[in-house]
Amino acid sequence: MVVAKRIPVMICATDPILRNGVAMTLRTRDDVWLVSDDSTETPPVVLLVADRLDEAAAKLLRSLQRQGRSRIVLIAGDVDDAEVLNAIEHGVCAVTRRSEVTADGLVRLIKAAAAGEGALPPDLLGRLLDRVSRLQRQVLEPQGLKLAGITTRETEVLRLVASGLSTQEIANQLCYSQRTVKSILHDVTNRFQLRNRSHAVAYAMREGLI
Repeated sequence: MVVAKRIPVMICATDPILRNGVAMTLRTRDDVWLVSDDSTETPPVVLLVADRLDEAAAKLLRSLQRQGRSRIVLIAGDVDDAEVLNAIEHGVCAVTRRSEVTADGLVRLIKAAAAGEGALPPDLLGRLLDRVSRLQRQVLEPQGLKLAGITTRETEVLRLVASGLSTQEIANQLCYSQRTVKSILHDVTNRFQLRNRSHAVAYAMREGLI
């Protein structure tokens, strides 16, 4: 029988009552184990517990970021869209509301964070995706840009490279000079630290850019 490895978890909270409540919830679970703030064990998943992401919670979050903590689950009484974005910028990979979390749900979030994955409440995720979509349409697209940091022109060139066209054929099809096509490919390979045009095409396909 294979025994699942227990995940180390560190709890930080703006209030000791909040901390004790989460600790009691997890103490009986055999798939996680609680570690102290100064533990030298495998980097733990951090549970940040707060009523909301106010200045006290933000201070804790900045401190965790300075320590290099990158697997942080935020458990908040309430959190709005702007606070979620701010939390993500400071290393939070999963968010849940205290009123909605269960022991099983909390362990699922811990496992997701330990695996490098993320999770948001469905309503928050839907609104954030809507904001991203509006950003793409209203801000980036008018400038010929995409969220991935690649322009429409660069996408067109990479798509034609993927189709097997030569530099001259790409230039003819897009009404560019060969020099422009080479410059576009050079910019893409440098920006994403790619080795050559084949690597650029593979990267673009893997990231869903073409």
